[in-house]
Amino acid sequence: MSVQGLRVIKPGALSLIQDTGRWGFQHYGLSPGGAMDEHAARWANKLLANPPHAALLEITLGNVELEAEIACLIAITGARQPISLNNQPVRNWTSVQLHPGDRLKIGFANSGQRSYLAVAGGFQLAGNFGSVATVQREQIGAFSGQPISKADLLPCRPSCPERPVRSVPWRFIPDYDQPLTLRVIPGYQADQFNPQALKTFYASDYSLSSDSNRMGFRLSGETLDSGLSGLLSEGISYGAIQIPPDGQPIILLKDRQTLGGYPKLGTLLPLDAFRLSQCRPGTVLRFEMISLQAAQAVMRPFYNFFALSL
Repeated sequence: MSVQGLRVIKPGALSLIQDTGRWGFQHYGLSPGGAMDEHAARWANKLLANPPHAALLEITLGNVELEAEIACLIAITGARQPISLNNQPVRNWTSVQLHPGDRLKIGFANSGQRSYLAVAGGFQLAGNFGSVATVQREQIGAFSGQPISKADLLPCRPSCPERPVRSVPWRFIPDYDQPLTLRVIPGYQADQFNPQALKTFYASDYSLSSDSNRMGFRLSGETLDSGLSGLLSEGISYGAIQIPPDGQPIILLKDRQTLGGYPKLGTLLPLDAFRLSQCRPGTVLRFEMISLQAAQAVMRPFYNFFALSL
């Protein structure tokens, strides 16, 4: 039997196969990768009763068109954008039944940056080191670590047309246009920072630079002098906020490097890092502290809801 699934008609600007990431290999120099907005990605899989680590498609800015070769149930979450099936509008944050020959179009995002398309059972693709997460810099993951291209096949299993259509309750759907204050868990180096630098950071507005990508988001605003130098390189955590020599903070995300020696004043609360991934250049950001205990109390219900351990 030939492999079937969703055929790519238009791939969009940057559409990558992702899952929850490649864990346990940073000591080999491999970035974890994974879906930038885990909140939206996990909802896409949950709508279809998929395992939490099922492979899905991360679409940046939209302009994607796919054709179904088999009957399958999909779900789309994330950025607000026009979505149509055979030129008829469909809702975001809901599951949709496709039949052979159906054309799905995902237009340009007008709020948020990234959307997630999951299919019942997950996309059936081979990966590396236990994951299909695409990291272009390292050329690992599905499609040899590259974005999907025109005529590619996204293989999946057929799903029963009688499966119920489900939607995310409105109260769990974020408004990506709302002002954003990001919560920071202070790191062990924070006590060594120049106190004025910390005061400036938490009292200032920063804007998101256009020089940002899946590796990290650069900020533009008040210059920070950490007062620290000669630090040894160490492992980099997700959401780490480092201060390079130019004093402009960088927030390290899913495709971050595995080691670094710049001073780090703390780490973003993961839920806020997910939300940050939907921000566009020029977005104004503020920061506030959160204790480790309070951060754990915020994250525990999230991971419990999506059947993951913390």
